[in-house]
Amino acid sequence: MKNPFHLCIVDDDDIYRFTIIQSVKFLKIEHTTSVFRNGEEALNYILENQNNPDALPHLILLDIDMPIMDGFQFLEAYKNIESTISKQIPIYMVSSSVDPEDIERAKSYSSVVDYLSKPLKSNKLKSLIEETLACK
Repeated sequence: MKNPFHLCIVDDDDIYRFTIIQSVKFLKIEHTTSVFRNGEEALNYILENQNNPDALPHLILLDIDMPIMDGFQFLEAYKNIESTISKQIPIYMVSSSVDPEDIERAKSYSSVVDYLSKPLKSNKLKSLIEETLACK
């Protein structure tokens, strides 16, 4: 593979991030991982690399409840810059919230592929990565 799979995790939960990183390692897929504690950090990274598709992630796992800029604030800001980004990035909202309003709100964004409940099981993570690689 020319460029390894690039996973972006936007979540302030250290244990969750560690679990996802370890799960991806066990999948034996060549990859890089970018980790951000809030939406603002992730958005800044995307803006800095918006014209460099090789630096942009292939997939974003986005939490809702984070400090500084939460998942929905990120999605609002992302919606405004999405057309300027050099590649389409699928976003999966991954949250412990089971509130139907959160689920519907997340799915109302065209960039959000699906809403997934935490904890994200390794077989589901594997299928997300495989689907993304198939579309790459």
